Amino acid sequence: MKRPPLMIADDVSVEFPVQGGVPGFSRRVLRAVNGVTLQVRPGEAVGLVGESGSGKSTLGRALLGLEPVTNGAVSFDGTRVSGGTRAALDRLRRETAMVFQDPYGALNPRLTAAQAVAEVLEVHRKVPRSEVAARVSELLELVGLRPEHGTRRPASLSGGQCQRVGIARALAVEPRLIVADECVAALDVSIQGQIINLFMELREQLDLSLIFIAHDLAIVRRLCDRVAVMYLGRIVEEGPTEQVFTDPRHPYTAALIRAIPEIDPDRPLPATPLDGDPPSPMRLPPGCAFHPRCPHARSECRGDPPPAERTEPGRRWSCILGPGTVAPLTTKQPETDREETP
Repeated sequence: MKRPPLMIADDVSVEFPVQGGVPGFSRRVLRAVNGVTLQVRPGEAVGLVGESGSGKSTLGRALLGLEPVTNGAVSFDGTRVSGGTRAALDRLRRETAMVFQDPYGALNPRLTAAQAVAEVLEVHRKVPRSEVAARVSELLELVGLRPEHGTRRPASLSGGQCQRVGIARALAVEPRLIVADECVAALDVSIQGQIINLFMELREQLDLSLIFIAHDLAIVRRLCDRVAVMYLGRIVEEGPTEQVFTDPRHPYTAALIRAIPEIDPDRPLPATPLDGDPPSPMRLPPGCAFHPRCPHARSECRGDPPPAERTEPGRRWSCILGPGTVAPLTTKQPETDREETP
């Protein structure tokens, strides 16, 4: 029997004011997230993928209360946290954490690794002061760092080691949910695999829920149970990871999968690569926002309203195309079993 969702986003939109425009007329806004509905269950890893500017990071921050929600609602463990009480928001921040993209920028350059982790323990009062040092050592060991790394500042650590410190800081609050925002994008490929393996081990040990934000679908395929594909603020497809990879239902999803690089001299380059750039979120085209770049676009794709969402058990996608229209594609999973020497 499935456990009830831990995190629910219900028709969530996030808007930002934009400077400029004509005085006396309505203010201009940029809708970074546009009517997103998503659920994350306890112990589940959900991948959030799409091109830069698709709204992935804004959605992740909104789920943790780091960006205000303009419309819709975010609930955590059955309690509304967007626009909710201060107590509900405080609980959200005690039971969730975020791992950021820049492993160096996320750490205070003046603090050692041990001090950075201890700071979180002291602010959240997770352990008595007399037990902070022991808990710091335990957390650093949990993420694969040795005691001597605790005495170093970020400048004397590698990118992978700094990201491990960032993960230790996130674990210090004893979270039930972690949002990892492009947290391996700035790392070497060999180190990326080791961080992904670490997340997989932590999920198993701690029953963590994970929202893993990335533009690299190969990594998401390795780590996540389900994947949600975003385009210009909307989720255009969602489903179990392997089903989405082997039988994509939205042309945008299929294009992203075709773009996954593989070191295989026998595999030709994509015959129909994804052309062009996404339109400005300030001037979205009518109908399906993807139609200017879609090789399958029809006349009905160009008119309002956008295509209605289609569903199957465990899957949903926003496209007029039915199952089997977009050619399935199988790609190799990345090798992530090499171990880093911290």
